[in-house]
Amino acid sequence: MNWYLQALKNYVGFTGRSRRKEYWMYTLFNIIFMIAAMVLDNVLGIADPMTNYGPIYGLYALGTLLPSLAVAVRRLHDAGKSGWFLLIALIPLIGGIWLIVLLAKDGEPGTNKWGPNPKEGVPA
Repeated sequence: MNWYLQALKNYVGFTGRSRRKEYWMYTLFNIIFMIAAMVLDNVLGIADPMTNYGPIYGLYALGTLLPSLAVAVRRLHDAGKSGWFLLIALIPLIGGIWLIVLLAKDGEPGTNKWGPNPKEGVPA
């Protein structure tokens, strides 16, 4: 949960680097909260019957859009890539797979052009 809150606090920080753990823990909790928002919309009867999404889910998704982009860009920086590599997800089929591989690979050791390695000096 601390990784999720850390990413939310740094919601406009598109510079620097993020560890794999920070990115994937943020993503895990984000998915859990999105599912909870969808369930809440359905329980309250305010979800659209065609999509099962409602206003609570929509507000949550809108509120976490910027932090999600920021942590993904920082994760790509840790892997040695520009944040613009997020756009490879727009390539049908292979783009999404390539992006997941980039987000899952270990960060560059030492300092790169986006800053020092966030793993150095931090116990795993």
